[in-house]
Amino acid sequence: MQRSVLDRIYLAFLVILIVSFGFLIFFISYFTRRSLILEKRTTLSNEATLISSQVIPSYMNGAISTKDLASYFNVYARTLKSDIWYVDEDGDIIATSGYFDDSNTSSENKQATSDRPDVAVMKKLPKSIYELDEKYSIHDNSYEVSDFYGIYSEKVVTVNTPVIMSVYNASEDEYLDVNCGTLIIHSTTEDINSMMKRIYSITFIPCLVIIVIAFALLQIISHKVIRPIKRLAEVADAYSKGDFDAETGINSSDEIGQLADSMEYMASELSKLEEYRHEFISNISHDFRSPLTSIRGYVSAIQDGTIPPEKQDRYLGIVMDETNRLTKLTQGLLDLNRLEIYGPYLNLTDFDFIDIVKTTLNTFEIKCIDKNVAIYLNNHAERTIVSADKTKIQQVVYNLIDNALKFTPEGKHIYINIVEKGEKLQVSIKDEGIGMSEETQKKIWTRFYKDDTSRGKDKGGTGLGLAITKEIIKAHNETIDVFSTEGAGSEFVFTLQKANDESTHSGETQILIQPTM
Repeated sequence: MQRSVLDRIYLAFLVILIVSFGFLIFFISYFTRRSLILEKRTTLSNEATLISSQVIPSYMNGAISTKDLASYFNVYARTLKSDIWYVDEDGDIIATSGYFDDSNTSSENKQATSDRPDVAVMKKLPKSIYELDEKYSIHDNSYEVSDFYGIYSEKVVTVNTPVIMSVYNASEDEYLDVNCGTLIIHSTTEDINSMMKRIYSITFIPCLVIIVIAFALLQIISHKVIRPIKRLAEVADAYSKGDFDAETGINSSDEIGQLADSMEYMASELSKLEEYRHEFISNISHDFRSPLTSIRGYVSAIQDGTIPPEKQDRYLGIVMDETNRLTKLTQGLLDLNRLEIYGPYLNLTDFDFIDIVKTTLNTFEIKCIDKNVAIYLNNHAERTIVSADKTKIQQVVYNLIDNALKFTPEGKHIYINIVEKGEKLQVSIKDEGIGMSEETQKKIWTRFYKDDTSRGKDKGGTGLGLAITKEIIKAHNETIDVFSTEGAGSEFVFTLQKANDESTHSGETQILIQPTM
């Protein structure tokens, strides 16, 4: 079963909360238990010091017997709820709170003592502490939490407190500290365990409340995040099926809103791309069908004798023109496809851009004379040596002048302006033609696009020239732009990288083609 994003978020969120609270509870319990044990150790050490100062001196002086010492230990043990051992300096266990004399103990004390677990403990005690651990140190202040070598059935807090007594030395007239053994107190951890249970109960309830609140907030957030994502997925699925009219309906200004806007913009562009595809197929079909129909018609007429032999040369010339048109169209398609897929192979050389312009314009002389259009060159640059692919830049100049000539009415002018912009040479080709609308300016770089409504009588173009021009300029890492106003003409502006050449040309204005007026 496939899990939704929300299910995964819930699961991840639950795992994070459980792990986080688990670590939190672990550290709280660990340090709290450690703190309680240290506090208990301090308390037991203080009590051991008090007991040793009050009882042990009397025992050492012979004022009380071992049984009396054990009785005192019983009293303290009931108060501290602990088990008390006295071990002398030789390691022998002298008295414990579990040792008592039945004959000297009242019936009340017998009952109270028989209920104590340390009575059973006394039966298991060895004579010496070293029988439990031969390395046991009675002279160190130490503590541990254990069953104390298996003596107790549960873990206890054991505190070892050395007994130090001050003894007067008459020969030297001073008091000396003498080690008289140690006092070992074993205290149950039941109070610590009870405290930890209370802490767990206090901790678990807030954690549970936090988890419930967190999931409630997560549910609210999911309405703000997950639902829009589901809607985006639904819209994306609609786009994949070709329904580009589907809308997300998301109007937020956050990242999801931006994604929704991007998707709708993408759908709009894909819709236009589909229109472009249909238009492309329609254009290429028309551009191939028209010359093929002419060629077939004229060849058939020659074959069946409809066209007499004396006129065949003329119509064969028309067939040749149509064939050249097809060749030009096919080559243009191949060139453009190669440029877009592989990028053009550039043979970069240093050459004078002015020479390219003059050479290219020689091919348009007859057309300009026939159409009565003058072309002016305005050179304002001192250095016109550029670094580029000479053949491809000549193709760019040819395409732009050819385009300008097609849209320039009779008796008008075309201007080629050259200026320097830092390390760039900026070239402008401006006509006094009919201009273009803003919508047309966006489409002219599309292959096969022809603004037939404004082309006039010239229908012979392939619609590939400007597309190829843009790809060539783009391959040189340069820019090309168009500026046009309807009724006022169009201007194409592109840049080229200047070469490191010191040769200069004085700025000048030349009339390159001037028809006879």
